[in-house]
Amino acid sequence: MIGYYLRYVQVLLRFLPVALALLRDRRRFLLFGPPRRVSTAIHRERAERLTETMLALGPAFIKVGQVLSTRPDVVPPTYVEVFASLQDEVPENTGGDPLTVLADELGDELDLETIETVAGGSLAFVYTAEYEGERIALKVRRPGLVEMIERDLRVIRGLVPLLSAFADERQRYSLENVADDFEAIILEELDFAREASIMDDIGENFADDDRVVVPETYEELCSDRVIAMEYVEGRKITDEGALAAAGTDPTEMATLIARTYLKMGLVDGVFHADPHPGNLAVTDDGRLVIYDYGMSQRLTSQEQEDIASLYRTLVRRDVDGLLNALIALEVLEPTVDRVAVRRVLELVIENLEGRSEITWRAIITELLSMLHDFPFRIPPNVMLLVRVGTVGEGVCRSLDPEFDFLAATRSFLVDHGFIESEIEALLAETRADLRESAPVLARAPARFDSVFGQLERGELVVRTDPVDPPSGGDPAVGYAVVAGALFVAAAVLTLHGQPYEIPSLLAAAVAFVQYVRARR
Repeated sequence: MIGYYLRYVQVLLRFLPVALALLRDRRRFLLFGPPRRVSTAIHRERAERLTETMLALGPAFIKVGQVLSTRPDVVPPTYVEVFASLQDEVPENTGGDPLTVLADELGDELDLETIETVAGGSLAFVYTAEYEGERIALKVRRPGLVEMIERDLRVIRGLVPLLSAFADERQRYSLENVADDFEAIILEELDFAREASIMDDIGENFADDDRVVVPETYEELCSDRVIAMEYVEGRKITDEGALAAAGTDPTEMATLIARTYLKMGLVDGVFHADPHPGNLAVTDDGRLVIYDYGMSQRLTSQEQEDIASLYRTLVRRDVDGLLNALIALEVLEPTVDRVAVRRVLELVIENLEGRSEITWRAIITELLSMLHDFPFRIPPNVMLLVRVGTVGEGVCRSLDPEFDFLAATRSFLVDHGFIESEIEALLAETRADLRESAPVLARAPARFDSVFGQLERGELVVRTDPVDPPSGGDPAVGYAVVAGALFVAAAVLTLHGQPYEIPSLLAAAVAFVQYVRARR
């Protein structure tokens, strides 16, 4: 327990200078005074200091920074952008020596003399080794890491009430849930058995696609601390000349990446959520290789449906559908002021349509920045999918600066039946309108007959407040209006399978005769 309090004080002192600077932005003298206007450059400098602090504090805080880089409901856009640098930049001297874990877990199965280091990360190291005459890859968790992270997670949870006391109402709503989100995501990354299971699931889903490579696992060598997998060589996807050497077109590879991740999330329901360049490679024959499945997720069928609805409504600029999707995904509360949110979403669409270039990142940034006046949060699954979209789009555009991620998304949604083509959508809307209108139109002739009877008996009176003093009336006008309406109704009824247009035409003829008689 003493270690927890010492760590709490250490973390507090590390973040204190930036915290005081942020508080002074609200009140110049902390407790009183006007707010300060701070430039974007100063905010960027602070974000960089926070990034260095999180790197120094170790794996748990590195993961916190990575999560915050996808949480614009908690931190401003400048900080989100800077924290994104934590995706690749991690220290390699935290925790004990992972080779000791390999010796304990696989000392009898592997020749430890054949082990070579490939890469290091905040939670694990990756090695290669000889096994049964083949080269395999080994992801090894740093020793002593679980206890260290669990302690730091308690510290983070202890800091949340302190942060909430100084946060505004909107941020307080998100902070109430953010500690749980951090804990769930980080502990899932430490669960190597879960990661190996997800690798196997994704591998099965792409077993028939020879363009995508998911390394197979060696179940007999896997444990809570080690994942043994097929060693697949590839060059980093963004390495200059990698695609050219493989004879692959950059636009083709960007399209493959986009469609691969859309398939994972919307079709398969199990997806890799960390598509940064360090985890994507291209083989010598031009295939896409996906590494490191620690940040990954499974979706329920309902979550898949709701997320597909989110993508569909964003692509089609459907404001009402977007509002319903955000509520279904629990981004917005069901009790939110729908009229006010709808106005905001309409403004988002209007702002986006005024731009010469629309990207997925621009849509998400605009959407979340405009929702700041409402209490909203980003649930972990939604956060990971948003991250897949923004990070994946960045990778695609690094391959092809002109790559249209939204066009690729729309094409995928059409191909897999999530949305119809424009003509099919128009026909579907027309059919829906006719289905809704048919009962009303079917009852129209009887109602028209009743109206004619009232007109003939003088029982139908229309009262209005005249603008000018009355100067006499023309009884023929009423018959003309009714006749015209009936002719229009007959035209619409010709689309119906039954000959309902005939009674309407007869009624129109009667009204027309009455009009002629009145005019005489």
